[in-house]
Amino acid sequence: MTTQSRATLADVARLAGVSSKTVSRVFASAGNVSAETRELVLGAAKRLRFRPNNLARNLRRGGVTNTVAFVIGDLKNPFYFHVAAGIERELALSGLTMVLATTDDSPDSEERVVDALISQRVRALLLIPIADDQSYLEGERQLGTPVVSVDRPARNLLADSVVLQNRLGMAEAVRSLTAIGHRKIGFISNPSAMYTQRERLAGYREALREVGVSETAQWERLDDDPDISPELAVQSLLDLPDPPTAIVAGNNRGSAGAVRVLRNLEPPVAFIGFDDFELADALDISVVSYDPMELGRTAARLALEHLADPDSFTKQVELPTRLIHRGSGEIPPQPER
Repeated sequence: MTTQSRATLADVARLAGVSSKTVSRVFASAGNVSAETRELVLGAAKRLRFRPNNLARNLRRGGVTNTVAFVIGDLKNPFYFHVAAGIERELALSGLTMVLATTDDSPDSEERVVDALISQRVRALLLIPIADDQSYLEGERQLGTPVVSVDRPARNLLADSVVLQNRLGMAEAVRSLTAIGHRKIGFISNPSAMYTQRERLAGYREALREVGVSETAQWERLDDDPDISPELAVQSLLDLPDPPTAIVAGNNRGSAGAVRVLRNLEPPVAFIGFDDFELADALDISVVSYDPMELGRTAARLALEHLADPDSFTKQVELPTRLIHRGSGEIPPQPER
């Protein structure tokens, strides 16, 4: 089958019986075109299925697009899509659209992906940083492109950021376990080197120090290898001569793996995950929860504020978390045999 070529502005002009400049003025919403001529042009454009290339026109004029870029990590992680939905809805209120790109959680690809988007003259850049250094964006920021770091702060770059109360949220989870008698509490995290996990680990250790437990290394499973499953991490804790009576997970992937190991275990081991996840409520899994869409909405608002006032100060926003009790985190330590 032969593919039909797209109609051009000249095609519309010929069908309408006007000049190409007149067609340009119609689609630029210029006021010096009669209503009759405008109807002729729009009718011809409709018959030819013509769509003006607004992007090219704006760039030729040295302008920018009406899009805001959002750079995420792994496409398989549902967290990113909830954040993106929040961004998209907030931008729509201001007549802007979002373009999504992924680094596949590869630090080496971040700058390449970002540069490709900036070359399209996006209005603002929202980024979940994965590389160790975002200083390559300083020149673009000085040229007026708002940059907002989402979920974790940018490094070596003065930029707005919106993150969660990671340390406080995990500390609250561990305190709820120590309040019912737990002292041997395991912590699993993979990956563990990123900002969010470092903060959650710090909250875990802080809450245990409050009850006199300062040596926690034996109960920590901190990995940065995606081939090490959370199931293996949890099982290694259970196989200890003196296993933990409770376990907390640093993210939703860890929670899902932990539940597979712990759900039918006798005697039961208490468990709390950080990040809510699908079916957690049906499985009675206690979690540290938050609103990922609000994370996105807040990031979009920060970008819009800078677009409205380029000289405004940068902001660092922390959004609250909340501990949801569903049963798995309320299991007291079992008597030792």
